[in-house]
Amino acid sequence: MKTILIDLNIIIDYLDKRPGHEKALEIIIQCCLKKVKGYLCAHEITTLSYFLEKNVRDRNKNTKIITVLLKIFEIIEINKTILEKSLFSNLSDYEDAVIEISAKEKNIDYIITRNIKDFKKSQIKPLLPEEYLAIK
Repeated sequence: MKTILIDLNIIIDYLDKRPGHEKALEIIIQCCLKKVKGYLCAHEITTLSYFLEKNVRDRNKNTKIITVLLKIFEIIEINKTILEKSLFSNLSDYEDAVIEISAKEKNIDYIITRNIKDFKKSQIKPLLPEEYLAIK
């Protein structure tokens, strides 16, 4: 079974119905149906919580969203080793480096993101949602 780490921008695409949200939904559904094993990093959940609190301002809705995501996705814990290795990543953005190193530590096949350019030097292949769906 393929494994994918979902960048937070894909989750936000779906939640905000941004352009491409249909493809984001297709990937989330594949994870729900266990056709692919989906991962999120723990820090993405806290960042999403901040985003939801700032923009949605409905604690019950925010709690439901995060609860559903925690049921669908495996969560990668961020530890000192990952944070240290991320400092020496070829990626210039530290948050992206944490995602990359987390994916590498879990032997994940692909990082699904809207920001391909930020992951150009990643050790884990980044794909746009539509690219991933074309090869699944």
